[in-house]
Amino acid sequence: MKKTLLIILALAASFGLGYAFKAATTNQTDNKPEQKKVTGIGGIFFKCKDPRKMRDWYKTHLGLNANQYGVVFEWYQGADSTQKGFTQWSVFSEKTTYFEPSTKDFMINYRVENIEALVAGLKKEGVTVVDTIETYDYGKFAHILDMEGNKIELWQPNDKEYEKLGKQLGSKTTK
Repeated sequence: MKKTLLIILALAASFGLGYAFKAATTNQTDNKPEQKKVTGIGGIFFKCKDPRKMRDWYKTHLGLNANQYGVVFEWYQGADSTQKGFTQWSVFSEKTTYFEPSTKDFMINYRVENIEALVAGLKKEGVTVVDTIETYDYGKFAHILDMEGNKIELWQPNDKEYEKLGKQLGSKTTK
């Protein structure tokens, strides 16, 4: 009986020491949850011959509340349904240089968290980062190129300030 008890205690001690050793030698960053990268679509932008007529067409035929900057879709965030979020839809002149160095007629804006860490990580992964992070009251922005040269806008939004700006401009959202 004593021999069985000693074996059980020895096994328990071995297990405990093994667990403690693993915990002490394991890189603590392995236990961190993976950083969110993209959290949603922040905007869709495309080129057209006549942005004013295009905005009017979408307003007339699809009911989009367009202004000189486009349309803002208002929605509520899944993680906290009391917090608003916004997605921008904009048309640009076919002659715009805003999409450069991409030669494509569209650009997608992705909502992200912690843009500084994301951009630093993308640089380490060899992704082409087109510019530096720009900060405005309504969020932070940076641009990258995907593997086919499509320009992508990254936006870490400040939705409260974005909404204030829209109200100052007299914008109506499309809900």
